[in-house]
Amino acid sequence: MSALLTLFLLAAAPAKMTIDKTAVKAQLLKSHPEAKDRIERGVEQAASLWKKEDGDFAAFAAENFVSDPKELEAIFNRFEANLEQIDGHLLEIGRELRRPTELDLGPLTKVDPLFAAVDPTAHVTDDLFDGKLGFVALLNFPLSTLDERLADGAKWTRQQWAEARLTGRFARRVPAEVAQEVAKASAAADLYIAEYNIWMHHLLDDSGDRLFEKGKRLISHWNLRDELKANYADAKGLAKQRMIVKVMERIVTQTIPAAVIDNPNVDWNPFTNKVTAAPAAELEENAPKKPVVLDGKPEADVRYQRFWANYAAARRADPFSPTAKTQIERAFAMGAEMPEARVKAMLEEVLKSPLVTKVAEEMKKRLGRELEPADLWYNGFVPRGKIPEGELDAKVKKKYPTAEAFAADIPRILKDLGFSPERAKYLAEHIKVDASRGAGHAMQSARRGDFPRLRTRVEKDGMNYKGYNIAVHELGHNVEQVFSLYDVDHTLLAGVPNTAFTEALAFVFQAKDLELLGLGKPDAETERLRVLNDFWMTWEIAGVALVDIAVWHWMYENPKATPAQLREATAKAARQVWNQYYAPVLGGKDTALLGIYSHMISYPLYLFNYPVGHLIAFQIEEQVKKTGKLGPEFERMAKQGAVSPDLWMTNASGEPVGAGPLLRATAAALGIKPGSG
Repeated sequence: MSALLTLFLLAAAPAKMTIDKTAVKAQLLKSHPEAKDRIERGVEQAASLWKKEDGDFAAFAAENFVSDPKELEAIFNRFEANLEQIDGHLLEIGRELRRPTELDLGPLTKVDPLFAAVDPTAHVTDDLFDGKLGFVALLNFPLSTLDERLADGAKWTRQQWAEARLTGRFARRVPAEVAQEVAKASAAADLYIAEYNIWMHHLLDDSGDRLFEKGKRLISHWNLRDELKANYADAKGLAKQRMIVKVMERIVTQTIPAAVIDNPNVDWNPFTNKVTAAPAAELEENAPKKPVVLDGKPEADVRYQRFWANYAAARRADPFSPTAKTQIERAFAMGAEMPEARVKAMLEEVLKSPLVTKVAEEMKKRLGRELEPADLWYNGFVPRGKIPEGELDAKVKKKYPTAEAFAADIPRILKDLGFSPERAKYLAEHIKVDASRGAGHAMQSARRGDFPRLRTRVEKDGMNYKGYNIAVHELGHNVEQVFSLYDVDHTLLAGVPNTAFTEALAFVFQAKDLELLGLGKPDAETERLRVLNDFWMTWEIAGVALVDIAVWHWMYENPKATPAQLREATAKAARQVWNQYYAPVLGGKDTALLGIYSHMISYPLYLFNYPVGHLIAFQIEEQVKKTGKLGPEFERMAKQGAVSPDLWMTNASGEPVGAGPLLRATAAALGIKPGSG
């Protein structure tokens, strides 16, 4: 694998070309004396990415620099309109190419993964630069730095923000073959995760008993985690939770037998790791026919091969990112638009909070026992923690036997969430629902005329509660995606500041899933418990995010490592974070449990968006409480579009992004007065 990475890195950075920028500026200044500052900046921006094969830079600049305001506005408008069409149609092509791998459409053909790996956008950057459009944008509009956006963005007009997003897409010049390699690695990892299922009825305890019902097929990590949460209302819940934790640990450490992955033809004791043939009477009717292999041979680090391939592809893109030279820098400075140090500080503020032990004490009283590693996902603060999973499954399956049934109910759901009948109808008409092959996701549209997709898993006998819970979450994404594309004033500002914001808006919907099923409205006590639940979920995922960040730093520090070494490094990072923050509260010293999240494999450096998203979601919910109207507030916030994180949040709630509001509310929920510790 290290040899493959070496091959990738042979793609050198763009060859530097000597340009007499002083002469070019002087020549432009003769024709445009009123535009001195714009000339100075524009020439520097465009020249920084110009290559020898691009031709005569001076001639290009003389022909394409524009100083007339009306002509400049016309050029900007043309960029905005045409880029919307380019982005939108190419997104649709990519979505169609991935349909068989992302949706539950039956067995895959041999070519489906190959089509899924094709990135229709791979050549766009090349084409726009080769056709000089990228250089026209850089020559005429300001390319801002993160520091400038953070310091000055609050004073900018909407037009200035749209111009910043225009030039921001041309800040890098990544060759098509590199972009395609990134897409290929991502598609392979995504398909690997989408097909990573555990058939729970075929897990055996030391007595040979089956704790889970026949037919339960859970994807890792999402469904495994959600099953663990659901078992708090089960008489055998603790035994089930301990078994799930052991399954998760074996996935992280790659000691899981390869034969048991998505295979109900074998039984497996995750504690002893013994594999046996499943009796015919225990087989599910829809069980896929797979070989019965009983040697217990582990998965051979496939998980970490996929992880490493994403890293290798990112490294190949590094030389073409002069202002963010690593995937880590790009994730924070370009993706989140929040410095890594600030994000980590917010996460550690939660992890180190003395409120953790106080919340844990309340949990122990409610459970009547000491806490265990499984309680990382404790959900007893929320109403669904008291309702047996089977009862929820039955209700959901009756209500939503198909994806189409959920789609038909979206207007009612949105009205119950506080949207007017007119806006609910409008939103429902702009959202399409599909049955997902994997756990589920939301896919945005990028041009007006196309519609966001809601994907969630729908089993053969109907949608279960896990699928419904995910569907409500994804619906939050989709509603944001409609407002921030169709109702934003500049399509160059479509979206939200970063992924954490769309996750936050989705969390706001997800928290109301039981209300939407008609299972009760919150009172003062349920509201208090909601705050404690928000705090605990943020604490849980904050450590997972730190592991993800630590492993990416390790890969950059060890570029010749093997997947086996990456496995050991991941487990080590997970154990270190666990021992520092979680073992004192939950026990289980040296568990690698924090490495279970599938995002580490299929979505490079994504996980920090979740804890930040929880913090943002809490701020949004607090603002909604002030007005009492979710629908109008959600719409007002989402229509801001992709401005900077703190500007968005200040406009939305009056306060920048931070852990303070959640910590203050948690202290109040525990009866701790300000300043009392």
